[in-house]
Amino acid sequence: MQAPLTHRPTLSLAARWNNFQRRYAPYLFISPFFILFAAFGLFPILFSLYLSFQDWQPTTGLGSMKFVGWRNYTDNLTDPTFWQSLKNTLILAVESGIPQHLIAIPLAIAIHTSLRRIQNLVTAVYFLPYITSIVAISVIFFTLFSWQYGAINAALNALHTVPVIGPLFPAEKVNWLGDPGAVQPAIATVIIWRYTGWNTLLYLAGLQAIPRELYEAAQIDGANRWQQFRFITLPLLRPTMFMAVTLSLIGGFQLFEEPFILTNGSGGPGQTGLTTVMYMYRTYTAYSDAGLAAAMVWLLFLVIGVLTLLNNRIFGRSGLAGRD
Repeated sequence: MQAPLTHRPTLSLAARWNNFQRRYAPYLFISPFFILFAAFGLFPILFSLYLSFQDWQPTTGLGSMKFVGWRNYTDNLTDPTFWQSLKNTLILAVESGIPQHLIAIPLAIAIHTSLRRIQNLVTAVYFLPYITSIVAISVIFFTLFSWQYGAINAALNALHTVPVIGPLFPAEKVNWLGDPGAVQPAIATVIIWRYTGWNTLLYLAGLQAIPRELYEAAQIDGANRWQQFRFITLPLLRPTMFMAVTLSLIGGFQLFEEPFILTNGSGGPGQTGLTTVMYMYRTYTAYSDAGLAAAMVWLLFLVIGVLTLLNNRIFGRSGLAGRD
């Protein structure tokens, strides 16, 4: 005997509207983010990857693209200026990155342990350079590094007259932005001054996440401050160190504003201040070779990816942070 057919009851307009709100309204509300990300984030990334295999001069229009395969990559890998810019970027990343963390960790510990009452004020002062306009910062340091009338040379000359520490400082003025050996330290100084406060804030947040009970238990067991730092603070701070070093690594290989302004876009004497991003910008604007510049971007991405993996091996879960 055939079972009687059952008809689905017709939903009212209010019921259908409620059903739509439960099922589709959340996706509708979050769709602007995905639309904007696809238009201004995902599309440029994919287009730059496509462009890296093309021969295209921006002034000739999109229709003049010509597929050249891996030629842009091989041209970059055989370009001495590209390797020099990559070497300069690596040196600047090391010269500016390591001092940031060597200064930020003790500062964060001092703020966390000894300056708790004025912690908010001190962190605001240290964080102020990070939120200041990089153009304004670079222009100020450009004046400070002036060969003839800069305040830094004036201070060094004044210190040279001190009998005890005078021999440690040069007697003549240093051409910070005109001497090939002084350009990179000058650029690194600006970067250190700007980002040390940011790293201090990161390490301070990591220190505040460590339970105080661990230090109290260590004191009961007779551990001194160095032992507490070595066996409690340092191991539990390694995840924060991994994040801070990773951000410094990525930012260090994307240097553009500081060296560009301090060297007036020329890269400095002997091109010692030319970074990879500056060379990529020059390739696109001055040489009108968008495909070569796009390939340079992806080569730089591979370098950053390899160094990030190496950093993960040192500070990540599978590295020192995961060892007891």
